[in-house]
Amino acid sequence: MPKNIFSRVQSRSLTRHHKIAMAGVATLGAAAIGFSAVPSGASTKTTTEAAQPAAVAYSTEQIKDVRASVTDQMAGASLKAEQIAAKQKAEAAAAAKKKAAAAAAKKKAEAARKAKEAASRDAKRAPVKKSYPNNLDGWIRESLDILKKHDIPASYDGIHRNIMRESSGNPKAINNWDINAINGIPSKGLLQVIPPTFAHWHVPGTSWDIYDPVANITAACHYAADKYGSMDNVNSAY
Repeated sequence: MPKNIFSRVQSRSLTRHHKIAMAGVATLGAAAIGFSAVPSGASTKTTTEAAQPAAVAYSTEQIKDVRASVTDQMAGASLKAEQIAAKQKAEAAAAAKKKAAAAAAKKKAEAARKAKEAASRDAKRAPVKKSYPNNLDGWIRESLDILKKHDIPASYDGIHRNIMRESSGNPKAINNWDINAINGIPSKGLLQVIPPTFAHWHVPGTSWDIYDPVANITAACHYAADKYGSMDNVNSAY
C-alpha cells in the first residue's frame, strides 16, 4: 500500500515537470523566429513603423504608345473574321455563277445540237420536191407522177398523142362549135374536157382551174381510165 502511494506521487511530479519543459521550448522557439526576421545590422523599430506602406506618385501627363486593350484586339479579330467570311462568300457566289453560266451554255449547245439533228432527220425524211419544166413535156411527166400516186393508169405516149389531137398542145384551147359548145359547156384545155367532167373526175392535189395543164391532164386521164381502161385506149373524141 505505501508503495502505490509513492507511485502516484511520482507520476504527478513527472507530469508537472514535463509541462514546464514544453512551455520553455515553445518560448525559445518564438524568440528565435522573432530574431531571424530582423536583418543583420538593421536597427530595430516598432511593428507599426515597419508596416506603413510606401507613398505612390501620380502624374497628370498622358501615357503614350500604349498597346490596344483586349477589347480592341477582340474587335480587330472579329472584323478580320468577318472580312474573311465575306471574301469566302463572294468567291462561292462567283463560283456558283460561273458554274450556272457553264451549265446554261452547255444546255443551250445541247439543245442546238438536238435541233440540228432533228432538222437533219426531217430533211432526210422529207420527200424532195421534184421540179418539172413549164412545157408540154413537163406537164405530162408531172401528171404521170400524180396519176401513179392514185393508181390511175396512163402512159406518156397515150397522153401526148391525145393532147396533140385535141388541142395541139395549147392549154388555153377551147371548142366553141361542137354540141357541147351549143349546150353552153364547151370543151377546154389540153385534153378538151367539159367543166362537169373536170369537176367530177378532178384529182386531189391538183388545181381546180380547168385550164391548168396538169389538172386538165389528170382529170381527163381519170375519166378515160374509168370509161376506157386508160387514156392509151382513146384514139378519138371521148
